[in-house]
Amino acid sequence: MKKDDCIFCKLANGDIPTNSIYEDDRFNVILDNGPATKGHALILPKEHAEDLFDLPEETAAEAMKLAKILGKHIVDVLGADGMNIVQNNGEAAGQTVKHFHLHIIPRYEGDGQKILWAPTSPSAEELVQIKEQLKK
Repeated sequence: MKKDDCIFCKLANGDIPTNSIYEDDRFNVILDNGPATKGHALILPKEHAEDLFDLPEETAAEAMKLAKILGKHIVDVLGADGMNIVQNNGEAAGQTVKHFHLHIIPRYEGDGQKILWAPTSPSAEELVQIKEQLKK
């Protein structure tokens, strides 16, 4: 369902004008108004889900399919050298709007963006301990 006080619900459902590059009955894909690079787009489900954990599995799968199709299209049309698909889940991970969305960020050689992390150096014992904690 759409949430009345959610800005991304309003963007996804056409209540606020956007620069939409793709739309179907479940998603609206819009250009980001504060893009990291030329062609940076957001995949917005029309139904509200706060984050990945709240998102129905079928919707998550469809969002990733769209990322693949539209990401290739954006890279091909704009001549990008690569692409990041980013999903920030939770405030600590950088999620600022509580509506699930995927970023498609075309990458260009020398674009100056740093969408990376600093690797840590856990010991072999720590990795085994974490593995045992996480095994299902």
